[in-house]
Amino acid sequence: MTPPPVRVLLVDDQPLVRAGLRVLVADSPGLEIAGEAGTGEQAVRLAEDVRPDVVVMDIRMPGMDGIEATGRITAGPSTARVLVLTTFDDDEYVYGALRAGASGFLVKDMDLDDILAAVRVVAAGDALIAPSVTRRLIEEFAARPKPPATPPHPAIDGVTDREREVLTLIGRGLSNGEIADRLCISPATAKAHVGRLFTKLAARDRVQLVIIAYELGLVSPSR
Repeated sequence: MTPPPVRVLLVDDQPLVRAGLRVLVADSPGLEIAGEAGTGEQAVRLAEDVRPDVVVMDIRMPGMDGIEATGRITAGPSTARVLVLTTFDDDEYVYGALRAGASGFLVKDMDLDDILAAVRVVAAGDALIAPSVTRRLIEEFAARPKPPATPPHPAIDGVTDREREVLTLIGRGLSNGEIADRLCISPATAKAHVGRLFTKLAARDRVQLVIIAYELGLVSPSR
């Protein structure tokens, strides 16, 4: 039995960008367009109305920006997962978008095949956070003025020393296989540790684990 297509909501204030993405998605097997929005307000409304699986969300839009729209969508009744669309090198808002509940982000100059792969990865319940992207995120935000101190994650006391090691390596962008090699454990054991971290820290995906690792000070550009 063929699974239902992944329904994609495109959000960008530039009609040409939406048009390009529309053609790309419409021509891809297993994907279909659920709708299009040119503002954050429209995106929030459509996410409730058309029930997409994935929202490809621009950050910089007039009125409600992509960060606020992402937060409203992920906190609302929609089960859609959000992929932020950004120009990473000059975008100051990626970290805020991830904190708002985005499952990852796309860079506007990515290869088209990579964009399609990212949509499918997120639709499957995973997060798009490649090791190189993770390191760049950490370097980008660690170089900025330190934000006001936040209390430790309430569940961190329940994390074992080994799980803390795993969380640190996740924060550095390592895959489960790389974590297994680094800690001299089996891939299945590494996967089990990651699964327990999801549960203990109430993290929806790997992106949130990276954010938690960063906020706890487990990772930085020099570590």
